[in-house]
Amino acid sequence: MPLVEINGIPLNYTETGSGEPVVLVMGTGASGRVWFLHQVPALVDAGYRVITFDNRGIGPSGGTSGFTIEDLVADTVGLIEHLGLAPCRLMGTSMGAQVVQELALARPELVRQAVLLATRGRDDAMRTAVREAERELRGSGLRLPARHEAIVRALKNLSPRTLNDDVALQDWLDVFEMSPTLWTDGVRAQLELGMTESRLPAYRGIKVPCLVVGFADDVTLPPHLGREVAEAIPSASYEELDGCGHYGYLERPDDVNALLLKFFRH
Repeated sequence: MPLVEINGIPLNYTETGSGEPVVLVMGTGASGRVWFLHQVPALVDAGYRVITFDNRGIGPSGGTSGFTIEDLVADTVGLIEHLGLAPCRLMGTSMGAQVVQELALARPELVRQAVLLATRGRDDAMRTAVREAERELRGSGLRLPARHEAIVRALKNLSPRTLNDDVALQDWLDVFEMSPTLWTDGVRAQLELGMTESRLPAYRGIKVPCLVVGFADDVTLPPHLGREVAEAIPSASYEELDGCGHYGYLERPDDVNALLLKFFRH
């Protein structure tokens, strides 16, 4: 993956395929390479040029502390402009969806369409409490056993359908244990990126076409929070997939891909 300097930091990105561009923005603590499991192949097969990257604070990309959502938006804008992609399609999940919706609001001329997976427009009491508890844990220096981390990750991100499937669950636990989240300074800085106030009133100003996708069993960002975003954006439609949690794009990738490809065709 090449590195390019954007806003004074190196940004690690990759391009795959050819055709009209689609920029994919990942969520907290994850590398852009996660998109290669399912979404990049589907988009390339459909004739798109796909750009993935590591957000500030992840992997080779720079930035380890003191950054904001606005900085992540500026990084994405800078990459779009550096590669001459505008106007382009974007898709983000979780924190990445927040980046995309803020970008669509601030720089609508850069965005052709936007897909927002597992998103929100405000932090409720539970999301705030979870973020503060996670921040306290990671700041304590306590190192939890990899197996324990894997189990907690599964409970937070997978659906009961997967959790109750012994074979599927064991596969997920093995993957999580072998590729644990690395709690670097950059990842911990991403944990600081909560919403101090509701952004829903501002999102009424988003004019670009948006598709919001909620995952019915998502306990990290429950679907009603995404539905609120869709209701706030005048140009948005909403779809909800059952039988999947926060990692819905990995649990039900074919259905997620079908939704986004159908949306992109319009």
